[in-house]
Amino acid sequence: MKKLVLIMSFISFFGLFSRAQEFNKMIGLDRYAEANAALPAPVKGEKRIVFIGNSITEGWVNVHPDFFKSNNYIGRGISGQTSPQLLSRFRQDVVNLKPVAVVINIGTNDIAENSGKYNADFTLDNIKSMAELADANGIKVILSSVTPAIEYGWRKEITNVVDKITTLNANIEAYAKAKGFAYIDYFSVLKDENGALLGNYGADGVHPNAEGYMVMEKTAKSVIDEVVK
Repeated sequence: MKKLVLIMSFISFFGLFSRAQEFNKMIGLDRYAEANAALPAPVKGEKRIVFIGNSITEGWVNVHPDFFKSNNYIGRGISGQTSPQLLSRFRQDVVNLKPVAVVINIGTNDIAENSGKYNADFTLDNIKSMAELADANGIKVILSSVTPAIEYGWRKEITNVVDKITTLNANIEAYAKAKGFAYIDYFSVLKDENGALLGNYGADGVHPNAEGYMVMEKTAKSVIDEVVK
Protein backbone atom coordinates (compact mmCIF):
# COMPACT_ATOMS: atom_id res chain seq x y z
CA MET A 1 0.00 0.00 0.00
CA LYS A 2 2.82 2.40 0.92
CA LYS A 3 4.54 1.55 -2.33
CA LEU A 4 1.37 2.34 -4.27
CA VAL A 5 0.99 5.67 -2.49
CA LEU A 6 4.63 6.48 -3.27
CA ILE A 7 4.13 5.66 -6.94
CA MET A 8 0.97 7.74 -7.14
CA SER A 9 2.71 10.64 -5.42
CA PHE A 10 5.55 10.45 -7.92
CA ILE A 11 3.13 10.40 -10.84
CA SER A 12 1.28 13.40 -9.41
CA PHE A 13 4.54 15.30 -8.85
CA PHE A 14 5.74 14.51 -12.37
CA GLY A 15 2.44 15.73 -13.78
CA LEU A 16 2.64 18.99 -11.86
CA PHE A 17 6.29 19.44 -12.89
CA SER A 18 5.44 18.88 -16.55
CA ARG A 19 2.59 21.37 -16.40
CA ALA A 20 4.85 23.92 -14.70
CA GLN A 21 7.42 23.54 -17.45
CA GLU A 22 4.72 23.97 -20.07
CA PHE A 23 3.46 27.08 -18.27
CA ASN A 24 6.93 28.66 -18.37
CA LYS A 25 7.18 27.80 -22.04
CA MET A 26 3.82 29.46 -22.72
CA ILE A 27 4.98 32.60 -20.92
CA GLY A 28 7.95 32.76 -23.30
CA LEU A 29 10.61 33.32 -20.65
CA ASP A 30 13.34 32.24 -23.05
CA ARG A 31 12.03 34.06 -26.11
CA TYR A 32 14.02 37.27 -25.64
CA ALA A 33 16.59 36.07 -23.11
CA GLU A 34 19.48 36.19 -25.57
CA ALA A 35 18.44 39.54 -27.04
CA ASN A 36 18.01 41.02 -23.57
CA ALA A 37 21.44 39.80 -22.48
CA ALA A 38 23.05 41.31 -25.58
CA LEU A 39 21.39 44.70 -25.09
CA PRO A 40 23.82 47.17 -23.52
CA ALA A 41 22.74 49.31 -20.62
CA PRO A 42 21.27 52.61 -21.79
CA VAL A 43 23.68 55.53 -21.79
CA LYS A 44 22.87 58.76 -20.03
CA GLY A 45 20.19 60.67 -21.89
CA GLU A 46 19.18 57.71 -24.04
CA LYS A 47 15.44 57.53 -24.71
CA ARG A 48 14.87 53.79 -24.90
CA ILE A 49 11.25 52.71 -25.30
CA VAL A 50 9.99 49.13 -24.94
CA PHE A 51 6.83 47.96 -26.68
CA ILE A 52 5.43 44.87 -24.98
CA GLY A 53 2.45 42.89 -26.18
CA ASN A 54 1.19 40.01 -28.29
CA SER A 55 1.20 39.28 -32.04
CA ILE A 56 0.16 42.86 -32.81
CA THR A 57 3.47 44.04 -31.36
CA GLU A 58 5.50 41.12 -32.66
CA GLY A 59 4.14 41.58 -36.17
CA TRP A 60 4.83 45.30 -36.04
CA VAL A 61 8.55 44.72 -35.50
CA ASN A 62 8.64 42.17 -38.31
CA VAL A 63 6.73 44.33 -40.80
CA HIS A 64 8.36 47.70 -40.01
CA PRO A 65 11.68 47.02 -38.25
CA ASP A 66 13.07 50.41 -39.29
CA PHE A 67 10.39 52.18 -37.24
CA PHE A 68 11.82 50.53 -34.15
CA LYS A 69 15.51 50.85 -35.04
CA SER A 70 15.32 54.51 -36.04
CA ASN A 71 13.48 55.53 -32.87
CA ASN A 72 15.35 53.36 -30.36
CA TYR A 73 12.18 51.35 -29.77
CA ILE A 74 12.49 47.75 -28.61
CA GLY A 75 9.82 45.20 -29.48
CA ARG A 76 8.97 42.49 -27.00
CA GLY A 77 5.80 40.96 -28.43
CA ILE A 78 4.90 37.27 -28.36
CA SER A 79 2.10 35.94 -30.52
CA GLY A 80 -0.96 34.59 -28.76
CA GLN A 81 -0.16 35.96 -25.33
CA THR A 82 -2.67 37.13 -22.76
CA SER A 83 -2.32 39.65 -19.94
CA PRO A 84 -1.22 37.21 -17.18
CA GLN A 85 1.50 35.86 -19.46
CA LEU A 86 2.68 39.37 -20.22
CA LEU A 87 2.72 40.27 -16.55
CA SER A 88 4.77 37.16 -15.77
CA ARG A 89 7.59 38.28 -18.07
CA PHE A 90 7.25 42.01 -17.54
CA ARG A 91 10.24 42.39 -15.26
CA GLN A 92 12.72 40.60 -17.49
CA ASP A 93 11.44 42.03 -20.79
CA VAL A 94 10.77 45.58 -19.63
CA VAL A 95 12.02 46.60 -16.19
CA ASN A 96 15.44 45.00 -16.52
CA LEU A 97 16.03 46.78 -19.85
CA LYS A 98 15.79 50.15 -18.07
CA PRO A 99 13.76 52.06 -20.66
CA VAL A 100 12.51 55.58 -20.07
CA ALA A 101 9.02 54.43 -21.07
CA VAL A 102 6.99 51.32 -21.91
CA VAL A 103 4.08 50.95 -24.32
CA ILE A 104 1.75 48.20 -23.08
CA ASN A 105 -0.67 46.67 -25.59
CA ILE A 106 -2.59 43.58 -24.48
CA GLY A 107 -6.12 42.26 -24.11
CA THR A 108 -7.38 40.94 -27.42
CA ASN A 109 -6.22 37.39 -26.69
CA ASP A 110 -7.81 37.59 -23.26
CA ILE A 111 -11.11 38.32 -24.98
CA ALA A 112 -10.41 35.49 -27.43
CA GLU A 113 -9.96 33.26 -24.36
CA ASN A 114 -6.54 32.00 -25.46
CA SER A 115 -5.61 31.04 -21.90
CA GLY A 116 -8.99 30.66 -20.20
CA LYS A 117 -12.41 32.22 -19.79
CA TYR A 118 -12.41 35.98 -20.22
CA ASN A 119 -12.70 37.98 -17.03
CA ALA A 120 -12.69 41.71 -17.75
CA ASP A 121 -11.66 42.69 -14.21
CA PHE A 122 -8.79 40.19 -14.19
CA THR A 123 -7.47 41.48 -17.50
CA LEU A 124 -7.65 45.10 -16.37
CA ASP A 125 -5.99 44.22 -13.06
CA ASN A 126 -3.08 42.60 -14.91
CA ILE A 127 -2.66 45.74 -17.00
CA LYS A 128 -2.77 47.84 -13.83
CA SER A 129 -0.13 45.61 -12.22
CA MET A 130 2.21 46.08 -15.18
CA ALA A 131 1.67 49.83 -15.09
CA GLU A 132 2.32 49.97 -11.36
CA LEU A 133 5.47 47.84 -11.70
CA ALA A 134 6.82 50.14 -14.39
CA ASP A 135 5.91 53.28 -12.46
CA ALA A 136 7.55 51.96 -9.30
CA ASN A 137 10.78 51.52 -11.26
CA GLY A 138 10.79 55.02 -12.70
CA ILE A 139 9.54 53.95 -16.14
CA LYS A 140 6.97 56.20 -17.79
CA VAL A 141 3.76 54.31 -18.53
CA ILE A 142 2.01 54.47 -21.89
CA LEU A 143 -1.12 52.33 -22.07
CA SER A 144 -2.85 51.60 -25.36
CA SER A 145 -6.17 50.40 -26.64
CA VAL A 146 -6.92 46.94 -27.93
CA THR A 147 -7.04 47.14 -31.72
CA PRO A 148 -10.42 46.56 -33.42
CA ALA A 149 -11.84 43.16 -34.28
CA ILE A 150 -15.35 41.88 -34.85
CA GLU A 151 -14.50 38.18 -34.49
CA TYR A 152 -11.51 35.89 -34.03
CA GLY A 153 -10.87 33.47 -36.86
CA TRP A 154 -9.38 30.90 -34.50
CA ARG A 155 -12.18 31.30 -31.92
CA LYS A 156 -15.35 32.04 -33.87
CA GLU A 157 -17.50 30.94 -30.94
CA ILE A 158 -16.51 34.07 -28.98
CA THR A 159 -19.43 36.52 -29.10
CA ASN A 160 -19.88 40.27 -28.51
CA VAL A 161 -16.25 40.90 -29.43
CA VAL A 162 -16.71 44.57 -30.29
CA ASP A 163 -18.58 45.30 -27.06
CA LYS A 164 -15.90 43.56 -25.00
CA ILE A 165 -13.10 45.44 -26.75
CA THR A 166 -14.77 48.85 -26.43
CA THR A 167 -15.55 48.27 -22.75
CA LEU A 168 -11.99 47.15 -21.98
CA ASN A 169 -10.59 50.12 -23.89
CA ALA A 170 -12.81 52.54 -21.99
CA ASN A 171 -11.61 51.07 -18.70
CA ILE A 172 -7.94 51.20 -19.73
CA GLU A 173 -8.33 54.83 -20.81
CA ALA A 174 -10.14 55.76 -17.59
CA TYR A 175 -7.41 54.12 -15.50
CA ALA A 176 -4.69 55.91 -17.48
CA LYS A 177 -6.45 59.24 -16.95
CA ALA A 178 -6.90 58.61 -13.23
CA LYS A 179 -3.23 57.75 -12.78
CA GLY A 180 -1.82 60.39 -15.11
CA PHE A 181 -0.48 57.84 -17.59
CA ALA A 182 -0.44 58.40 -21.33
CA TYR A 183 -2.90 56.54 -23.56
CA ILE A 184 -2.68 55.61 -27.25
CA ASP A 185 -6.00 55.10 -29.01
CA TYR A 186 -5.34 52.69 -31.87
CA PHE A 187 -8.96 51.55 -31.92
CA SER A 188 -10.47 54.80 -33.17
CA VAL A 189 -8.09 55.19 -36.11
CA LEU A 190 -8.27 51.56 -37.29
CA LYS A 191 -11.96 50.70 -36.94
CA ASP A 192 -14.81 50.84 -39.43
CA GLU A 193 -18.37 51.94 -38.61
CA ASN A 194 -19.11 48.53 -37.05
CA GLY A 195 -16.07 48.45 -34.81
CA ALA A 196 -14.23 45.98 -37.03
CA LEU A 197 -10.70 46.41 -38.35
CA LEU A 198 -10.90 48.35 -41.61
CA GLY A 199 -10.35 45.97 -44.52
CA ASN A 200 -7.48 47.95 -46.01
CA TYR A 201 -5.68 47.85 -42.66
CA GLY A 202 -5.63 44.06 -42.25
CA ALA A 203 -6.65 40.92 -44.14
CA ASP A 204 -7.76 38.65 -41.28
CA GLY A 205 -9.79 41.17 -39.29
CA VAL A 206 -7.42 41.13 -36.30
CA HIS A 207 -3.82 41.72 -37.33
CA PRO A 208 -2.79 44.99 -39.00
CA ASN A 209 -0.96 44.94 -42.30
CA ALA A 210 1.80 47.34 -43.38
CA GLU A 211 -0.70 50.14 -44.02
CA GLY A 212 -2.38 49.58 -40.68
CA TYR A 213 0.94 49.69 -38.87
CA MET A 214 1.77 53.00 -40.57
CA VAL A 215 -1.39 54.47 -39.05
CA MET A 216 -0.44 53.03 -35.66
CA GLU A 217 3.06 54.47 -35.94
CA LYS A 218 1.81 57.98 -36.52
CA THR A 219 -0.66 57.65 -33.65
CA ALA A 220 1.85 56.12 -31.23
CA LYS A 221 4.80 58.37 -31.98
CA SER A 222 2.93 61.59 -31.31
CA VAL A 223 2.02 60.31 -27.83
CA ILE A 224 5.47 58.86 -27.11
CA ASP A 225 7.26 62.04 -28.19
CA GLU A 226 5.09 64.07 -25.84
CA VAL A 227 5.83 61.71 -22.94
CA VAL A 228 9.61 61.60 -23.35
CA LYS A 229 10.30 65.09 -24.72
